[in-house]
Amino acid sequence: GQRIAKVANKPEYVWEFAVIDDDEQVNAFALPGGKVAVFTGILKITKTEAGLATVMAHEVAHALQRHGAERYSRGILEQIAQLGALAGAATGGIDPGLAIGAMSAYGMGVALPNSRAQETEADFIGLQLMAKAGYDPREAVPFWERMSGCPRKMIGKFCFRSQSSIPEFLSTHPSDITRIDQIEAWIPRVMRFYRPTSSDSTDSQPQAIPQLP
Repeated sequence: GQRIAKVANKPEYVWEFAVIDDDEQVNAFALPGGKVAVFTGILKITKTEAGLATVMAHEVAHALQRHGAERYSRGILEQIAQLGALAGAATGGIDPGLAIGAMSAYGMGVALPNSRAQETEADFIGLQLMAKAGYDPREAVPFWERMSGCPRKMIGKFCFRSQSSIPEFLSTHPSDITRIDQIEAWIPRVMRFYRPTSSDSTDSQPQAIPQLP
């Protein structure tokens, strides 16, 4: 985590990394200001240090882009809008069916795509961070394949993990196959940052993090 934080070049952040002892939770999260945590349950998927670096870099990218703060702010606005729609329906000013439809449309048309966009951005920036920290970004592909729980050629066809069967437009995350395909397409762009040893990458001058086009 500290290797990745160093190349993130965010000295105003107080980076802290925690491991939460819960083998049932295959997850990790980031909080504003540089707080990152992983659950022990995800270690059976990461397998290697490079696999864990994939997760840590992804979460550090969320922190850098302030995705948590964006989701919080948007969540407050969503709650205000929902309360307004419900109040209008309760007083007869808005047809209840229209109010429910509008809230559902907002979720599918705005909230969910924004969440997917944040995940995609964190994947892209995370690949660069792990490369600069001396971790091979190509290791992100087998990690996400393991996360899918399926052999690559069967993802989304005959093999699903519990949430993978949800249509992508109804999900807050990209589908497994979409994510893996995107990462493979980005790898040639981020390999220029990769140095096989940590000393080559972390002792160099910090470089700006390119954004998604």
